[in-house]
Order: sequence, then structure tokens, then C-alpha cells
Amino acid sequence: MTVMTSFPAHDPNTRRRLPDSSRPLDRARVDSLLAAEWDRFAAETAESGVENKRAAETLPLGVTSSFQHWDPYPISIESARGAWLTDVDGRRLLDLSMGFGAMLVGHLNPVVVEHVTRALQETGTLFVTPSPQATDVSERFKERFGLDMLRFTNSGTESLMYAIRAARAYTNRKAIVKIEGGYHGGYDGLQISVKPELDEIGDADNPTPQVPFDVEAGTVHVVAYNNLGQLERVLQEHGPDIAAFVVEPVIENLAIVLPDEGYLQGVRDLCDQHGVVLIFDEVKTGLTAGPSGAAQRLGVQPDLITLAKSIGGGLPLAAFGGKREVMEVVVDGRMAHFGTYNGNPLVMAAATAVDEICTPEALADAEAKNVRAMESIDAIIDEYELPAHTVGLGIKGCVTWATTPVRNYRDYKATDFGVAELSWLWGVNRGVLTPPGLDEQWLVSLAHTDEDMGLLVGHFRELAAALRA
Repeated sequence: MTVMTSFPAHDPNTRRRLPDSSRPLDRARVDSLLAAEWDRFAAETAESGVENKRAAETLPLGVTSSFQHWDPYPISIESARGAWLTDVDGRRLLDLSMGFGAMLVGHLNPVVVEHVTRALQETGTLFVTPSPQATDVSERFKERFGLDMLRFTNSGTESLMYAIRAARAYTNRKAIVKIEGGYHGGYDGLQISVKPELDEIGDADNPTPQVPFDVEAGTVHVVAYNNLGQLERVLQEHGPDIAAFVVEPVIENLAIVLPDEGYLQGVRDLCDQHGVVLIFDEVKTGLTAGPSGAAQRLGVQPDLITLAKSIGGGLPLAAFGGKREVMEVVVDGRMAHFGTYNGNPLVMAAATAVDEICTPEALADAEAKNVRAMESIDAIIDEYELPAHTVGLGIKGCVTWATTPVRNYRDYKATDFGVAELSWLWGVNRGVLTPPGLDEQWLVSLAHTDEDMGLLVGHFRELAAALRA
């Protein structure tokens, strides 16, 4: 039996619950259950296999984005409504992936459909000129997220790329600092040390940046999350050359990694001391963290914020913005920002709908559903003495298969990926779809009910019983 020890407190505006004790799992039992679940997957998803084979003739790996692929083939979805998907085998699946937050308001939300239909029928889809629609949404976002100025883009990758360019123009510096293991889209400068192998990244106290061959990154320094000492050392040694520090305020590509209490304020203070632009990547947090995003919830204001996913109602919308003095680099020409589809009336219609729907009350209701589900899972973890714990932020939650908190990438690499794979596949085979990365989180959209979340809890109980049988 493992007894929990003490660890640094996490930010009080986030949630993590560790069990008092646990027992190890039988590895042979995990392997046996996993093999049986893959057999079941193959037996029940034949048409997805056929579809993937067909798609692979024209689409590399048979998918439109590489994260969608898994072996032997991914599930192919042909329609969705509310919180539910229908795959090509005719199975209905509860969607707890929800596009990593892009479907926050649910699939085919009637308010989004109404606004977008009106744009299609009465307004238009693309002007490539200024428009009152874009101005209106910019004013809404300014108020909601506490931004002085902002610009629209079409993806999180674009937003991060332009935020970094704005920081470089503002500081007249080139280098950047990022978090080890963190993912921030496809921009070259942020492809460094994205879930690298441990034998490629040196000592934990002094991480070595891992640079893929196909990347031209410039100068990028890498530090561990929740480690102010490493950040301070890098800024002391290289501060005059560093334009920006890019960080998810809560990491959401390694399940959910919470900031220690005081960590983000310490980051803010260090960036101020060294004249470094602090960029919060809120592509995945955004409205899923609360009505005004993670920065507002956690009480630390960066210089720039990047947004995407949750703000667009399922349409391709993103933005970057923040303090006026930094965004002025676009005004005075120090940085040019372009984009044919930026702020087009179709996505502005969807954004308006999302802004109307995502009231504090609606998001609080969804968060309460998420907390109730995590509390039920906590009780199961306790009952079966599982080596796992729950973590949550806003309307997102996850089960982390470890007995100690995951505070950085090296902690994440020490979690039990075998049972995580089993847990994910167990749900997929029983009609509950979470993201395929084995380290992602579920999302309680505005379309989910307590009954829906009860399916997740029920399947987790079945898995716990099977693991201890």
C-alpha cells in the first residue's frame, strides 16, 4: 500500500484531489484487459477500418490532422448533435472530447446555427474589408477577456506566431522561452521539446532543448513548468536577448497540469524584472476555464493572450491581444498582421452566438456537472484503492494514473501510460469518446447532462472492478 506524502499546494482556483492511499495494479491483469479491449474494438468498428483504408489513399494516415490517427485505425464520425456523435458503424458515442474545447456550446447548437444561417442568407461570408460585425466581436472580447486591443486569426497556431512576432517587435529581441513538453501549435519556434523522449533532453535541472530536424526555430530556451528557479536562471543569463516567455497558464496537453500556488505570479514578476513579454496560450483554456478565461480566473494578467477553440462555436476562429502598448506594434508598422479570412462575417456570427450563450451562469452549471463527476470518480478511486487521482479546471477534468501530482513534463512521463490506454479504450468501446492522446482531458460542454456524465462515471466503476477482479 502506498501512503500519500505532501507536495506544494496547487493554485486555489484549480482542483486536484489525491487519495489518502492506494495499491499497485496487477500488470498482467492490465495487459490482459487491454488485449481483450483491442479485440473488441476491431470487432465493433469494422466500417471505421474500411473508411480509414479508403481515406489513406488520398490523406496521409487517412486523417486531416496527424493527432487524429491511432493504430490500427481511428473511429470515423459521420454526424454529431448536442453531446453525441454517430460513427460510420452506426454507433452513438458520447463526445467528451468536444474538439478540445471548440465545441464548448455543443454540436449544432441552435443559437450558433441561427446566427450562422442568418450570415449565410443575409450578411455574406467574406468581405475582406472592415466590418461592424468584426468591431462588435472585438468589443465583446475586449470586455470579456480584459484585452486592450486584439486581432482575429484563423487558428491557434497563427495566434501564437503573431503574438511572438509582436513581442519581438515590441522588445527588439529575438529569443523566446517555452515550457518543456508544452504544445503550442505548428509555429517553428514552438516546436521545441514538445513531448520529447527523456534521453534527448538532458538533466531535469537544466533541460536541453529538443529540436526536430524539420524545424528552424531560432533561439529557444526551455524550462520546466512550476520551476521559478529555472526561469530566473535563464532570464538572468539571457534576459537581454529574450523577447517572450510562452506558457499555458494551466497545461492541457499533458492531461491537466496545475500551477503551484504563487507560480504564475512569480512568472509575472520575473518577466517584469527582465522586460520580457509574458504570453499566455489560452487556445485550450479560454472559456473552458471560466467566463473570462484562465488569466482572469487565476488572477495573473499577461501582456498578450492567444485564444481559439472555445470562442468560435466550432468554426475556425482565433485571436491574439492584450496590452495596448504591445499591440501598438501593429498600429505603427513595427509588425504587419495579415489574413484574408480574419474576422469574416461567418465566424463573427458564430462568435457572437458563443458570447451570448456562455454566460457566467451557464458555464458555472457545466462546471458543477464536471465537479460532481470528479467527486464520483474520487469515491471509486478510494473504494478500489486505485493509483490515480482527478484533476480539473473549469469544465475540463481528467484521471491521472499516478499517486503523486504531475507538476511538470518529467512527472507526466512517469505516469502509467498502459492503464491510461486501457482506461481510454474501455470508454471508447462502451460509447464514451475522449481524445486519443491518452493524456488529454474530458470536457463537459453546455450540451452535456448529469446523466451523460453518469455514463463516464459508470464505465470508470466497471473498469475499476475489472482491474481488481
